[in-house]
Amino acid sequence: MDFGYKLKKLRTDCNMTQEDLAERIFVTRTAISKWETGKGFPAIDSLMAISKLFDVSIDDLISDDDIRTKRLLDKAVAQKFYICALICLAAATLFSLLTYFLQNICFSFGSITATAGYIVFAILSKPKYKRMQAKKFIVPYVISRAVILAIILSLIIYTILQIA
Repeated sequence: MDFGYKLKKLRTDCNMTQEDLAERIFVTRTAISKWETGKGFPAIDSLMAISKLFDVSIDDLISDDDIRTKRLLDKAVAQKFYICALICLAAATLFSLLTYFLQNICFSFGSITATAGYIVFAILSKPKYKRMQAKKFIVPYVISRAVILAIILSLIIYTILQIA
């Protein structure tokens, strides 16, 4: 259950209107409406006032098992993307080797396609919440992906040049 739902339930259980609650915690009725509809979130001082008014802890207001469940689901999806990225990387390598050893340039198209798949799945292989947390570490992440891409592309180009 999210914060807005909890706030509305606490308010209605105490037979308060949005206006009554707004007056008691010194905010506008519009702010209460935004919080209850999930279009906004209160500042810490307002959270403390709500907590004191309804005699609940701030943790009870904002903590939620749904957050943990959502993170677990995000990790499971990211794990599937990671496996797909590894499969694409293996396929790109295999197609490059086939192009080289069989001297057939048609296999290079499979290598290029698998490389594109690797890039897409590698980007999606990090759970969404971790991608948001890691924005300050985006440069090393991009560099590592670029190095792998450069290695794969150089292998593809080398193979094509050897055949031609």
